[in-house]
Amino acid sequence: MKKLIVASTSTIHGSGYLEYLLPTLSDHFKNVKTLLFIPYARPSGISYDAYTAKAKAAFKTINIDVKGIHEFQNSKEAVLNAEGIFTGGGNTFELVNQIYKNNIFDVLKEVVEGGTPYLGTSAGSNICGVSMMNTNDMPIVYPPSFKTLAFIPFNINAHYLDPIEGSKHMGETRETRIKEYHVYNTTSVIGLREGSWLKVDGDSITLQGELSARIFEKDKEPIESISGSKIIYYF
Repeated sequence: MKKLIVASTSTIHGSGYLEYLLPTLSDHFKNVKTLLFIPYARPSGISYDAYTAKAKAAFKTINIDVKGIHEFQNSKEAVLNAEGIFTGGGNTFELVNQIYKNNIFDVLKEVVEGGTPYLGTSAGSNICGVSMMNTNDMPIVYPPSFKTLAFIPFNINAHYLDPIEGSKHMGETRETRIKEYHVYNTTSVIGLREGSWLKVDGDSITLQGELSARIFEKDKEPIESISGSKIIYYF
């Protein structure tokens, strides 16, 4: 049975890396001694080693060790043998590119759907959807496909922002961009606000955190889903 935490962000204002999620993660990874970290998204161009060290420091506080997938000679074997998996945020295009390049797409899908507990933040959450087409990231590389792992039956727009009342900014809002997406695509999208996450247990998907989420379906008005609600019933 699938067990996932699909979080909008790794860090909320005023807290350390993953700090706000650690109580949840302590339970989510309660049987995990060593966590496999996938650092491919490289936020701000950080190295794999530096990114892994950041994750290691956070998980040390809940007595879980972390090892980066790049530290293994065989990436597939690392995924197959993982007790738990964490994919961090950064650039979704590069993350997806490296997942295909390292040929771990199928094995990652296999083990997570088979019950290996998974955490995604930001880009690591985007890949849980049907495609990466609702990422906010710049296309710095060209992955072989926009198809992602489809652990959940919709797409994620992480770091979702509401329009600021009175703002003079003339660029597109997140809602505008998602409406543009739905002109050509039918997959629903959930705008996850900062500090919110989805808890996935098998086919049950529950919104958690303090804030509501914005749900977009093609040819329908967006709706708000409150924390604690079962997201799956909207699709």
